[in-house]
Amino acid sequence: MMLHIPGVLTRDQVVECRRALDAADWVDGNVTSGAQAAQFKRNRQLPQDSQVARAIGQLIGQALAANPLFMSAALPYATVPPLFNRYEGGEHFGLHVDNAIRAVPGTGERIRTDVSTTLFFSDPEEYDGGELIVVDTYGTHEVKLPAGDMIVYPSSSLHRVEPVTRGARVASFFWTQSMVRSDWHRHMLFELDSTIQTLRAKQGDSPEVVALTSHYHNLLREWAEL
Repeated sequence: MMLHIPGVLTRDQVVECRRALDAADWVDGNVTSGAQAAQFKRNRQLPQDSQVARAIGQLIGQALAANPLFMSAALPYATVPPLFNRYEGGEHFGLHVDNAIRAVPGTGERIRTDVSTTLFFSDPEEYDGGELIVVDTYGTHEVKLPAGDMIVYPSSSLHRVEPVTRGARVASFFWTQSMVRSDWHRHMLFELDSTIQTLRAKQGDSPEVVALTSHYHNLLREWAEL
């Protein structure tokens, strides 16, 4: 399931973060790449121990925890601290799939990557190219979102970032291990939760809404891995 989540960060938050990101020291993006991905990756990243990365990463974490769409779609169990990348001057990232397992820096822990997320810090008119292209069983999807918006998609998807030929594409990216391993199960739970919320807004906690809520939690109980 791919999901566009708008307004994860406010415009003021985006402006403040972008100011810090533009002034930061960037390094070769292959510092976090596997051997295969490094052949196709040309961009820059913030070092994981950068003060800027840590501060904005904490802000993103707070925004995610308060975002009902992300919580419903991802059903997060654990999330790797956000990373940050920058593309300009023809930089790109060829077709690849994300590593199945990622280390959580500074903890010795590892998580399974079920859900990939990109949060944009550049508006589409600021740069040419730079589209995130996601390939799945339903076709090829092109993503280029306003600053502060976020795209969530299965980590099992092949994807690439097109060359940036003008301006700079600045974004955060990170991975989440979901309580529900199967993307199809997560999709069904998300659709059911969305329906419950819509019905609840119209008719309150009617017997039908309570029954559907019970069904949702019983499915989550059946599929969740903790």
